Amino acid sequence: MSLLVALDLAAVVVFALTGALVASRAQLDIVGFVFVASLTAVGGGTVRDLLLDRNPVFWIAEPRTVGVAAAAAVIVFFTAHLLESRYKVIVWLDALALAIAVSAGVAAAQGLGQGPAITVIMGIVTGCLGGLMRDVVCNEVPLVLKQGELYVTAALAGAAAAVLAPLMTPHPLAPLAACTVLTFGLRAGSILFGWRLPVYRPRPPRTPGR
Repeated sequence: MSLLVALDLAAVVVFALTGALVASRAQLDIVGFVFVASLTAVGGGTVRDLLLDRNPVFWIAEPRTVGVAAAAAVIVFFTAHLLESRYKVIVWLDALALAIAVSAGVAAAQGLGQGPAITVIMGIVTGCLGGLMRDVVCNEVPLVLKQGELYVTAALAGAAAAVLAPLMTPHPLAPLAACTVLTFGLRAGSILFGWRLPVYRPRPPRTPGR
């Protein structure tokens, strides 16, 4: 199994769990669980592969990924009620999935010889779009758009770290390790310590003549 396939499969598993947990909050049936989990699991990677013109798309090349996502959904369907706070579990699993998926996006772009800018963008796309689709379909406020949260910023920083890592060390795993650690670290800091970006605050119109 190649490193990219392993990263994609790991991201599929963790994102599928978050999708199924969000489906439990929406009180969907088991088919809804499987649909939302699968959409979350493969959404970002599918868009990445279409943009990069990778043929076939990763889950068509490795159909077991869809089976893994469906299995995760079924497990959550029968066990979600055991969790004390499903939202907390979703947030932390999503942070882990984000870190893995951004690394998978970076690896896919670099494997095709893409430049730094496209590599960073593909990392962000792979990491963020599956969760965005999940939350929109289930009528949740998307984590990616929550006010000031380090989400896209974490993905951007992690992907950029992967691009810069070879300038500091020749180790072949350094880019993906730097990407995973920084992405998860920033996301965890946002969850635990409230790290935020400044948000726009509207100001009252100025009084004429002042």
